[in-house]
Amino acid sequence: MFSPQTIIEILADNVRKTRNPFGLNKSGLSGWAKNSNVSREGETLLFTGLMYQLVPYIKATTRYLEQYEDSPKADYLRYGKLVPKPLVNLGLNLISSKKDKKDFNTILRNIVKILQSSGVSFGYQPELDEYSGVLLYDMGDQAGFVEHATYVANKLQDAGIRKLITVDPHTTYAVKVLYPKYTGITFEVQTYFELARLKGGDSTSEITLHDPCFYGRYLELTDGPKNLLTGLGVNCKPINTSGTFTTCCGGPAESISPKLAEEVGRRRVAELKATGGPMVTMCPICLANLQKAGAEVEDLASVLVQFAS
Repeated sequence: MFSPQTIIEILADNVRKTRNPFGLNKSGLSGWAKNSNVSREGETLLFTGLMYQLVPYIKATTRYLEQYEDSPKADYLRYGKLVPKPLVNLGLNLISSKKDKKDFNTILRNIVKILQSSGVSFGYQPELDEYSGVLLYDMGDQAGFVEHATYVANKLQDAGIRKLITVDPHTTYAVKVLYPKYTGITFEVQTYFELARLKGGDSTSEITLHDPCFYGRYLELTDGPKNLLTGLGVNCKPINTSGTFTTCCGGPAESISPKLAEEVGRRRVAELKATGGPMVTMCPICLANLQKAGAEVEDLASVLVQFAS
């Protein structure tokens, strides 16, 4: 296990200097929109919070952390924040998978297709699409979170943004629950699947839906995806550990202990496999962690886009 203090210091330093937890150049995180045919205009802003875009870098970083966990070399991690951010950006781009980047960018493009097919009016402005800061909050750096959240909330408010469409549970929880509490700025927030209006076909497929913790336990949005899928003819197989009782994928622990995160993920995969249905989730962190634990998992958007005309 790595020192939580060391991890949070590195993440907080990256957020302060680059506005994202991995010290990446933001321009490289918004390239997914170039071929998505999405307009800049719209009363409502598509706000990704950069989560899907960050996962390829999370996966690459975790692979390296695993090699040094519980070894003498783990102590050298504390020098990570001394590395110049341009070198961090270059290094992470070199070690991260091009396939992962392509796959997670495709999920975002699928979400755009789903919204467009549903007749939703929205725009996307890369310069306004910022990381929410939620990991700082999760790790206990409340002061760092408040500073960053205030920066993001003010930036959106100054641009005249009042409505946000979110695509992942972590960002949704941050801007819907934490921002009003800690910044005093409130936005009208809806997830993309709450706005989806798709036409069902003759599908008789079955899936097992993994509820991310933030959707299942804290935002109580579990019924939305299930009802949407049921209306499209997709049967969601029942699982006891769902909704407010959903089991964690292990993702929140991966920055502190990749080994522990993988063990938790394997337990969750066993629960999901017991239903016999193909696995689907709606969180980039869950998707990556369940895949790492040996599961074949699809993102919800990859299922829904099949019904988008």
